[in-house]
Amino acid sequence: MPHFYFDHNATTPVSPEVMETLVPCLAEVYGNPSSIHHFGQAAKQRLESARRQLAELLGAQPNEIVFTSGGTESDNLAILGIARNARGERKHAVTTVIEHPAVLGAFAQLEREGVEVTRVPVGGSGVVDAGDIRRALKPHTALVSVMHANNETGTVQPVAEIARIAHDGGALMHVDGVQAVGKIPVDAGTLGADLYTVSGHKLYAPKGVGALYVRKGTPLGSITFGGRHERERRPGTENIPGIVALGRAAEWMRENLTEEAARLGALRDRLECGILARVPASGVNGSVASRTPNTTNIHFDDIEGEALVIALDLRGFAVSTGAACSSGAVQPSHVLIAMGLSKERAKASIRFSLGRANDAAQVDALIEAVAASVEHLRRLSPVNTRLETVHV
Repeated sequence: MPHFYFDHNATTPVSPEVMETLVPCLAEVYGNPSSIHHFGQAAKQRLESARRQLAELLGAQPNEIVFTSGGTESDNLAILGIARNARGERKHAVTTVIEHPAVLGAFAQLEREGVEVTRVPVGGSGVVDAGDIRRALKPHTALVSVMHANNETGTVQPVAEIARIAHDGGALMHVDGVQAVGKIPVDAGTLGADLYTVSGHKLYAPKGVGALYVRKGTPLGSITFGGRHERERRPGTENIPGIVALGRAAEWMRENLTEEAARLGALRDRLECGILARVPASGVNGSVASRTPNTTNIHFDDIEGEALVIALDLRGFAVSTGAACSSGAVQPSHVLIAMGLSKERAKASIRFSLGRANDAAQVDALIEAVAASVEHLRRLSPVNTRLETVHV
């Protein structure tokens, strides 16, 4: 049975052009980029080439790119590195209730260290109100951290407006861009971000590599120690093959983003319209006006989302109930609950996230599989049975 992948927000496969770059690099570029001999300098050259490639995708300067092991490390470096290095009495930070666990966990750690944290709510659209950020600021706020695009619903946040508000209040702005890079245009300067997080495995590079954009002059302190790598921001010998792969992925995205985003947006709309037309008591969670082109989050009343994930997997389709790092969690999505969904509806929701390998035929087959699976699960649902009994 063929299997089709609709879970690209969890991770992406390594793309063919990235693989063509990665494999030779693993075999041939093995020098330490800190060494001054031929092998080390060959590695250094590839490192700096990848830095330029990623900088071009982000509208940044190469010396503003710090390579890391991935999005979680980048988020932690940005949040802890700013808050711990804040001058004077700036012991307050602002974030939102819908952030990724990598951000929420870093702020929880700051609270344990004595930093006051304000978490701004969202409404049913899943979009942060910039006015709420303004009202949350205090004279001693050091940092505001808001994701660019939500990993579960795809909703795009008004980070440029929020950055202006943060700067007016004397605070720095961190943006978790893990789910935005490669899906929508990103210009760190235009956005006003002081720090911007990137993860390689979300844009067809391997796992274990990421980056943090750090605007020139931003007072970021290191949170790990042991070397002077990456301009003393992230010690440790750089992962040259992973970084080279990330650079190639960034280059492809810069050249193909407009066309690919339009293609995925059309497929996402086709999937969404087909499901809503075929499946009663279903609906889209969050804003449909402001979101990444590859993502939709749909609720299916009277079933369990995990049961539908399993049913679709048995039919050859990979989808998810939300963040991959929260798989197996008993509690419903914190994002959907924050948007005002009931626990029952949040648990009955599925995230579909499309990518480069998906096409119209796969989308149409998925629509059929969803319709058949939901109908079958509702027949088995005790809740649905009770409703039918009352109706009779």
